[in-house]
Amino acid sequence: MADNIIIRVQSPDGMKKIPSTKRETAAAFLKKVAKEFGFSSNGFSVYQNRNKTGEIVSQNKTLSLLKIKHGDMLFLFPSGPSTSPGEVMDTVQEDEIDQYLAKQDGKIYRNKDPQLCRHGALGKCVHCVPLEPFDEDYLNHLDPPVKHMSFHAYLRKLTGGADKGKFAALENISCKIKSGCEGHPPWPEGICTKCQPSAITLNRQKYRHVDNIMFENHTIADRFLDFWRKTGSQRMGYLYGRYTEHKDIPLGIRAEVAAIYEPPQNATQNSLELVEDPKAAAVDEIAAKLGLCKVGWIFTDLLSEDTRIGTVHYTRNKDSHYLSAEECITAGYFQNQHANPCRLSRDGHFGSKFVTVVATGGPDNQVHFEGYQVSNQCMALVRDECLLPCKDAPELGYAKESTPEQYVPDVFYKDKDKFGNDITFLARPLPVEYLIIDDLSLYYNLTLHPPKVRGRYAFVCPQDFHSLATYLSQCTSTAFLDIVSDFHLLLFLVTNEVMPLRDSIGLLLDAVKTSNEDLAQTWKKSEQWATIEQLCGTVGGQPSSSLGYGAMGGPSVPVSSSAMWSCLHCTFMNQPGTEHCEMCSLPRS
Repeated sequence: MADNIIIRVQSPDGMKKIPSTKRETAAAFLKKVAKEFGFSSNGFSVYQNRNKTGEIVSQNKTLSLLKIKHGDMLFLFPSGPSTSPGEVMDTVQEDEIDQYLAKQDGKIYRNKDPQLCRHGALGKCVHCVPLEPFDEDYLNHLDPPVKHMSFHAYLRKLTGGADKGKFAALENISCKIKSGCEGHPPWPEGICTKCQPSAITLNRQKYRHVDNIMFENHTIADRFLDFWRKTGSQRMGYLYGRYTEHKDIPLGIRAEVAAIYEPPQNATQNSLELVEDPKAAAVDEIAAKLGLCKVGWIFTDLLSEDTRIGTVHYTRNKDSHYLSAEECITAGYFQNQHANPCRLSRDGHFGSKFVTVVATGGPDNQVHFEGYQVSNQCMALVRDECLLPCKDAPELGYAKESTPEQYVPDVFYKDKDKFGNDITFLARPLPVEYLIIDDLSLYYNLTLHPPKVRGRYAFVCPQDFHSLATYLSQCTSTAFLDIVSDFHLLLFLVTNEVMPLRDSIGLLLDAVKTSNEDLAQTWKKSEQWATIEQLCGTVGGQPSSSLGYGAMGGPSVPVSSSAMWSCLHCTFMNQPGTEHCEMCSLPRS
C-alpha cells in the first residue's frame, strides 16, 4: 500500500489526479494520462515544470527513479491545436467580409457637442468620445431601432475588456449524448451528467449574422414572381450573391442578391416539394466563377385577393405567424448546411449567414418581401433532429420526447402569466417566435435597387435550343454582353446535352463577372458560339446567316404544326396543334 501514490496533472482544461505506484514505468503512467484526458499517445507532452522543462518521455524508468513523489504536480501541454476558451484557430479560412470587418476599427465617432462639450478641438469627453459598436443606447436610437447588434459587434463585446477575450468562447450547442463515456452502459440503459446534454432554455439572440438584404435590381424579384402570376402555384429559389459591408449598422453585413436559381420542384397553390437537382454542382460552379455564392433561399406564400387590381391577402402578421414551424425547420436545415466559418469557435464554425426571404402579402395587400434568420438554438435543435412541426397549428413547433433510440434534452421557454410573472414552460408545444431572431422582419431592410446593367441576371430559363432561339430573337437591339448576362442562359450553355460548353465558357464568365464587352465580343467570335447559332437557326427552321446575332433578330418562320412550339411571350413549350399558349393563354402568333 505504501507504493501507491497520486500524481496531479494540470492541463489547459483543468487538473486531474492520476493514481499510480512508485514502481510504475513512465510509459505506463503516460498511457493513463492519455486515457484520462482523451488524448492519443503522441498528442501531448508532460513536463515536471511549468516552463516546459523536465519532460517525461515514454520509457521503462520507474517514477521513483524520475524523482516523482506522492502529490507532485505535473504539467500537460497538448501538441496539437489548443481548444481552450478564447483560443483563435488560425487554420480556419473565414469569409472575405469577415476578414475585412475584423480589421476595421468599428467605433462610432461623434462630433463635438456645442452645448455640452467644454474642451478644445483636440479634446474628448463623455459627450463626444467614440462609442463601441455594441452600444445598446445608440442602436436603440437609430431609425428604425436595431434590437440585434451585428455579429462582429458581438465579437468585439466578447473580446473587449481587460482580459481581451481570453476566456471568451463561441460554443455550438449540442443536443446529443457525448460519446466515449465508459462508466455505464450506453443509452437507453444508462446516462450520466458527463455525457448528458444540458437542458435548453430558449432566449432572444442578441446578435444577427446578416443585417440587410439587397436585390441587385428589381428585375430579379419581378421575374421570380412571374411563375406565381401565370400559374397560381408557389415557387422556391436559391439566392446567389455576395456579402458586403452594411454601413448603416456598425460592423454590419449585407447580403447582395445578384441571381435567383429555381431548382426542380413540385409546386401547388399550398405546398412546395424539392426534388433531386442533377444540375446543382454545375450551378455552384458557374456561380463561383462569377464571384457569387449561395447566400439564402426565397419562397412565395401568395394568395390572390382581386385579380383585377392585383392585390393579395395579408396572411402573415402578429396575429398568425411570420414563419411557420415547418419553414423554421427548413431554414435551420439550410443554415446548418451553410455554416459560418469562425476562428473563435473550437469547431471552426459558428452560426450561419444564410438568409430566408418570403414573398407574401403586406398590410397594403401588395406583394412584400420579408427577410429572416433562425437562431443558433433553432439550428442546433434541427441539426440533432429534436424539433417537429405541429400538423394543425403552423405557428407552433414541438420538441420531441426521448425514445430508446434517441435521447432528447428538455427544451424550455419563458412567458408571462396574467399577473406578469415569468413562468417557464416545457416546449411541447413551442411558439415559433422563440426560434426566429426577434422582430427581424421589421428591421431586416430588404431593398430593391434599380438595375445596374440591363438584363443582368434577369432570368429567362431556356428549356431547349428552340426556347433559346426564341429568347435570342427578342434581343435584337441589346448588347451581346447584356444578352448573355443571364444566369439560366449560362447554365443552359453549360449543361445542355447537345453541345455543353463547360470547358470553353470560362472567357464568357469572366466577361460577365467584370462587365467587359470586349471580352464578350471575343468569345462571341469563337467556334462554340458559331455552333450554338447554327443549332438555334436549325431548330428555328431558318439558316443562322439570316439572323442578326446569328440566332437573334431575324423574322420568325412558322414551325411545323406537328412539332412542339415555344410561346413568344413566356417561352413555355406547348403541345403541337394548339394555337394558344397553355401557360399564358396568349395567341401563338
